Amino acid sequence: MPTTTTVSTPSAPAPSLLRLENLGKVFHTDEVETHALSDITLDIAPGDFVAITGPSGCGKSTLLSILGLLDAPSSGRYLLDDASVAELDQRARARIRNAKIGFIFQAFNLIADLTVEENVALPLTYREDYDRKHAAQRVREVLEQVGMNHRLRHYPGQLSGGQQQRVAVARALTGKPRILLADEPSGNLDSHNGEAVMQLLEQLHRDGATLCMVTHDPAFAHRARRIVHMLDGRIVDEDTFERLRNEHDIPAPVAQS
Repeated sequence: MPTTTTVSTPSAPAPSLLRLENLGKVFHTDEVETHALSDITLDIAPGDFVAITGPSGCGKSTLLSILGLLDAPSSGRYLLDDASVAELDQRARARIRNAKIGFIFQAFNLIADLTVEENVALPLTYREDYDRKHAAQRVREVLEQVGMNHRLRHYPGQLSGGQQQRVAVARALTGKPRILLADEPSGNLDSHNGEAVMQLLEQLHRDGATLCMVTHDPAFAHRARRIVHMLDGRIVDEDTFERLRNEHDIPAPVAQS
């Protein structure tokens, strides 16, 4: 009886949800040219959890603004779901941003004169297929997910900082985005509430969410699946980061206590 030989084939690489290729950003102010980002290449796969860290002024926030389609790169490529988005106009970027990207900001960015329910529903109201009944159901789902369903009728000013950030996370989730972008999500919180928000993000990741988080806190950064180190507008490996940080006498970040 002939022997059957099984030939293993290499597994296909994980698909990229988001890909940056040789991306750069230059700001022009009067006669000054500032290279905020240089030669950034980055892949984020579905279900990934990436922490971007580095000293102040290294380009983290600029990079996150470009990832969130709030700004456009000066050079290079940005692919989201295999479609190039770097050259789109503002209206097209806004449409994709609303459909595919959820934002969690350090300052919460809740609207003071809207209730929790209204704040969380806001991203859905800008969609062409907006339906009030379905939106109300989705709002209750995400508020329950973050443990804030009991504050549905409250206003942001009636909530603690930790509660406001949970509402902000719910708002980011309400449109079922492809990726969550978190900019220092614990930055305005004490250690207890910061830890609670971090645990919430970890649970969202375990449930399948894709996250990209900017943080100064090394303890929080190491709870992501992988860390991207930035220095002087470039992505560097950890050894290079430590060497250059020491050469330039850049203080190490201090973890929150």
